Amino acid sequence: MKKEKMFLYKILKPILGIIYKLWYNPKIIGAENIPDRGSILMVGNHIHLMDQCNVIISTKRVLHFMAKKEYFESKFAWFFKNVGCIPVDRSKKDEKATNKAIEVLNNNLALGLFPEGTRNGLKEEKIKEIYNLYLKDNLPYQEALIKLKKNKTSQYNFLEDLLLKKIITKDEFIDNIFEIDEFLKDLIINKRITTEEYFSNLLLPFKFGAVSMASKTNSYLVPYAITGEYKFRSKNLVIRIGKSFKIGSDLEKENQRLYEEIKKLMKENLNNNGK
Repeated sequence: MKKEKMFLYKILKPILGIIYKLWYNPKIIGAENIPDRGSILMVGNHIHLMDQCNVIISTKRVLHFMAKKEYFESKFAWFFKNVGCIPVDRSKKDEKATNKAIEVLNNNLALGLFPEGTRNGLKEEKIKEIYNLYLKDNLPYQEALIKLKKNKTSQYNFLEDLLLKKIITKDEFIDNIFEIDEFLKDLIINKRITTEEYFSNLLLPFKFGAVSMASKTNSYLVPYAITGEYKFRSKNLVIRIGKSFKIGSDLEKENQRLYEEIKKLMKENLNNNGK
């Protein structure tokens, strides 16, 4: 990465970091688990555009994040281009982006990416589909859009699966489609689903990029989990960073291990209310 880009990163980080902390009030747990030298991949769940900020303020190290190329075409393109981010074309297997990421790791630097591959939130295309199937006769689209955006894609998929298996009724499905997380917690209380089923549907399936790059570069994986809400002076926004580890040769097994590590950290956050 170019030196001038890292210079801008080091100037902006303390300034924007203070603003970010004052605004969102994040609680960071386990920052001491981030190695202070050597090649590492910081990998965690993805629920919001600002997720990477929690990781950046957790370490003194410079983090090169992989980000979708659309960010580099937006009005904030100047920012992403000048803080060491790596653009990724998610419509194809982007070898150029992968090679840049591997270069970062081979230089004993720190890389951040999201193994889910995208934010775990319902996209507008999916929301339109849901609206046309279940809601168009009773609710204006814009109102439905605002309410549905709050849900995780993984949890919506689970809710659909419960409907197909007739564990819940269609009326229950429609009545609870805006507050899926709360409904699923009620299903646990009523013993219609298990706690494990709930936690197993907090994440999207992981892509193999993280474990593949860790294997090729002999880098440590550092898992983390973010839970809570992004709002002014949030009372529940928590990032929990787990212990770093190196992977074995079986990438499928190691990808599942990474998934379980991040799921475990999310579970600790939710069970301990960020303590």
